[in-house]
Amino acid sequence: MNGAVCGGLLGQVDDIEVRAARPEELPAVAALRWRWTEEVHGSVPMPRAEFAARFAAWAADHTASHRCSVAVRDGEVLGMAWLGVVVRVPHPRSFDRASGDLQCVYVTPAERGRGLAGRLVGDVLAAARELGLERMTVHSSTQAVPGYVRAGFAVSPVLLQLDLREAPPTG
Repeated sequence: MNGAVCGGLLGQVDDIEVRAARPEELPAVAALRWRWTEEVHGSVPMPRAEFAARFAAWAADHTASHRCSVAVRDGEVLGMAWLGVVVRVPHPRSFDRASGDLQCVYVTPAERGRGLAGRLVGDVLAAARELGLERMTVHSSTQAVPGYVRAGFAVSPVLLQLDLREAPPTG
C-alpha cells in the first residue's frame, strides 16, 4: 500500500464519490494496480496493456469472490480497495459462513493524506457487514497499520499465517 492508508490529515474530499466499481472502470482499476506495483517493486514483469486486459478479465470472472470499491472524481478513478470473500465450512449454528479479506487498498499519491483510503476501507467494511461476513482480515504494510487500527482492525493472537512460498519446516 505504500502509505495509502496512513494519511492523518483530513482534507476536502466531498467532491469524491466512493462506491462499487463499475465494469467500465476496471481498466482504470488495473492501472492503479499497475502503478502500485511500480511504486512497491520498481518494475512490472509484463506489458501494461496485457496486464490491463488480463486484470479486467480476472475481475469480471471473480465477481462472486471479489468486490472492488473505488474513489472517483469527475470520472477519474483515484483509489481502490477490494473485498475478498472466503466461504467457510458450515457448522450446526450456521450454514452460511464467510469471512472477508481487505485487499489492494491504494490511493494515488496526489490524493493521499486526506482520509480517502479510510473512506475506501469504510466502504469495503460496509459491504462486508451487508454480506453478513464473520470477520475481516488485512495484510498490511508497516506504514498502513495505523490506518487499519483507526478502522477497527486489531492484532489477534489466534489468527496465524504460514507463508507457503517458503520451505516447509523440518522435524
